[in-house]
Amino acid sequence: MNIKRAKQEIKDSIRAYLMKDAYGAYVMPGIRQRPILLIGPPGVGKTQIMEQISQECQIGLVAYTITHHTRQSAIGLPFIEQKEFGGKEYRATEYTMSEIVASVYEKIRSTGLAEGILFIDEINCVSETLAPTMLQFLQGKSFGNHQIPEGWIIVAAGNPPEYNKSVREFDIVTLDRIRRIDVEPDFDVWKEYALQAGVHPAICSYLSVRQQNFCRIETTVDGKLFATPRGWEDLSQLMEVYSCLGMTIDREIVTEYIQFPKIARDFASYLELYWKYQKDYQVEDILAGRTPAGVYEKLERAAFDERISVTGLLISALNEQFRKVCQKEEQLELQMKKLRELQDSGAFEDEPAGGQTTCFKNTIRGINGYLEMLDKFRTDWEQRQENGLLSRRELFLCREVSEALEKKLLILKTEDFKCAKDMWKRIQKLFAIENDQYEELSAEAGQKLEYAFDFMEAVFAGSQEMVLFMTELNTGFYSVKFLQEYECERYYQYNKELLFSEEEREIGKLLGTEN
Repeated sequence: MNIKRAKQEIKDSIRAYLMKDAYGAYVMPGIRQRPILLIGPPGVGKTQIMEQISQECQIGLVAYTITHHTRQSAIGLPFIEQKEFGGKEYRATEYTMSEIVASVYEKIRSTGLAEGILFIDEINCVSETLAPTMLQFLQGKSFGNHQIPEGWIIVAAGNPPEYNKSVREFDIVTLDRIRRIDVEPDFDVWKEYALQAGVHPAICSYLSVRQQNFCRIETTVDGKLFATPRGWEDLSQLMEVYSCLGMTIDREIVTEYIQFPKIARDFASYLELYWKYQKDYQVEDILAGRTPAGVYEKLERAAFDERISVTGLLISALNEQFRKVCQKEEQLELQMKKLRELQDSGAFEDEPAGGQTTCFKNTIRGINGYLEMLDKFRTDWEQRQENGLLSRRELFLCREVSEALEKKLLILKTEDFKCAKDMWKRIQKLFAIENDQYEELSAEAGQKLEYAFDFMEAVFAGSQEMVLFMTELNTGFYSVKFLQEYECERYYQYNKELLFSEEEREIGKLLGTEN
């Protein structure tokens, strides 16, 4: 299965394993909560989805790469204990608490999260001395004498034997006590994630054309050659930073991340063309309704790869605009939620008239209520961040909202109000200004979409490029979200035609008349 389906399977299992009865006991006893074993190629996203699951389920996460551990750190150190058996004293070997088990308890202590995931990576690559311990761990949920705390789910991950010579096969006794999930790379699923995560558009557009290079691992006489989803995402991060610094990415740098020379060279060449097309075709001018002279004629003579690249540049620029709109909308929604909570608390309810002193008290109570709300909000998300329960996107949102609320507070402190209700009216006006900015941003994005359709119709009407353009609009996280709110007649028109064509092809397949 793909990584998206695997993630959902684990989330569903967590819900089931952590379900409690009327007395607060887990419905499924620990012995029946089978550990989950993810098996898949390196870099496919096994570790990454564990962080996402922890954040989405708001539970703890303790992660270990088991190959870094010795038998002593996994089981604990031995010590001699004096014990009595049958009326006689004996010297018996005991063990200190396992470092891994201790880390779980430390996580509970530091975060207050009584439930969570213990994630053990590369579990089938342990040393010979540690292998029996791993079997015991999967079967009995313990390291040595120490049990994994109740409420903590075990998830392990490993690579298939073809990717790692150190892999050890599990016996049937062990396999019969775990849930094995085999994960396969799926470009469409990764692309959905990549567009939401902000993976560099050059990488997304390249892999859309060269999907076979998305995840490729080969063994040759020169060693292992590989290109993985992890490599592409890490390269994307570097490209973004280099761009901010005014630095360029060359073939040698690409090879450091994409360790498949042929693919690295191909992408490096594509990247050079990507920057060239971006300069030649002035995409921002096209989306502003100012298509440069000669562009139409140039594209009509261009090769297929060039036409596809230009389409990708248009989509990337639109997605960036859609992202800004969606993030602004999320920010306003969270702001409104916090301000409504503040209003419902009665912070802006005036006490009966009692002269200037009463007015002063009312406004001070409003300011104090606002400050208390802001402090509570900031403390909450900072704590969640410290506990690892916030994604980068959520962290950015919380910081933006905190900053926006702080700006409003500074304005309130510099102005005079006759009563607390007047203060609330001022807050509403300040919020309305931001909402107007959102509407302008949304209208700008809509206008750019209209200009994009003008351009696509003039150059690519009825072509594969138009199909690609519509497909990207239908699959992009931010484009789908934007188009749920924005009315674009041509989008609905072309989308209807696309769906009709797909239905026609499916019918042709059934009837055996497909061309």
